[in-house]
Amino acid sequence: MKDMMIGVDLAKSVFQIHGAQRTGKVQFRKKLTRKQFTAFMAQQEPCQVIFEACGSAHHWAREMEVLGHEVKLIAPQYVRPFVKRQKNDAADAEAIVIAARQPEMRFVELKTVAQQSRAAVFRGRERLIHQRTADVNALRALLYEHGHVFPAGIRSIDRITVLLKDETSDLPTLIRDECQDFLAQIAEKTARIAGRNKKLASLASQSDRARRLQTMPGVGPLTAIAVDAFGPNMALFKSGRDFAAWLGLVPRQHSSGGKERLGRMTKAGQADIRRLLIIGAMSRLNWLGLRTIAEGSWLSRMLARKPKMLVAIALANKMARQIWAMLTKNEDYKDPVLAATA
Repeated sequence: MKDMMIGVDLAKSVFQIHGAQRTGKVQFRKKLTRKQFTAFMAQQEPCQVIFEACGSAHHWAREMEVLGHEVKLIAPQYVRPFVKRQKNDAADAEAIVIAARQPEMRFVELKTVAQQSRAAVFRGRERLIHQRTADVNALRALLYEHGHVFPAGIRSIDRITVLLKDETSDLPTLIRDECQDFLAQIAEKTARIAGRNKKLASLASQSDRARRLQTMPGVGPLTAIAVDAFGPNMALFKSGRDFAAWLGLVPRQHSSGGKERLGRMTKAGQADIRRLLIIGAMSRLNWLGLRTIAEGSWLSRMLARKPKMLVAIALANKMARQIWAMLTKNEDYKDPVLAATA
């Protein structure tokens, strides 16, 4: 049974499992309910269990580890090439096992309950921001229909409030009441977002890893929590370049025949960390951050000959590599300029 591999195609109610030896010989194919799956796996000798990295996969992986099994998670895009002809649950479960047998296969690191909890708070804040943005846009669209134009963004709310309080404006009573309802919803979401910000800042202060990350310029509590919640163990990456590539902060390659062709940023990997690193890099390139850039440094030379957004992405790539170095060496941020002169 030590050579047994069990691939599991997860679902809400019915699980399809495929058991095979490492040589590829099929041992069983079964369709089980949630309760039957737990009972069946408890009866099996310790073996390797493979899931696709999808919804509830981390939960079931932890459950299988409690039963003594070795668990691995595979990204769905790495399983898809091994699906034979027809797409169904049984074919998916078989493809999971075939993919896991490949010696060069990359696996997804299992998340802890603490990581998933921090990620839930982070995702909740993002959801509230999207909902508030939708309300603001709907409010602006309603006022636009009655001849009042306001710029995009939450900053225009104050001007809209002044308009609605003006009794001499030409807005009908019904439209004014509808707009007031929008303002109430926006104020409620703003208060809830502020509460999530405080909670994330508190979580960042409780984690030594997040505290260390915040010593880097351009990295705040949100970025630190995102790296802590979504980022894997940095020891899995051989170098900082591998971590930056995992985040998608590298050019897309279309190379062939020995000729290198590099395109735009790949945008592969973890989108939240990548987005926050780019935002943090842009904050170092605004009018206030430019004062801290040393004359003749790498960053100042890049700004002199490249567009600001391109420089921001290059800086985000460098920040990712520095984060890898900080976390693998357990050291706080060291300014490269000061380190060179020391």
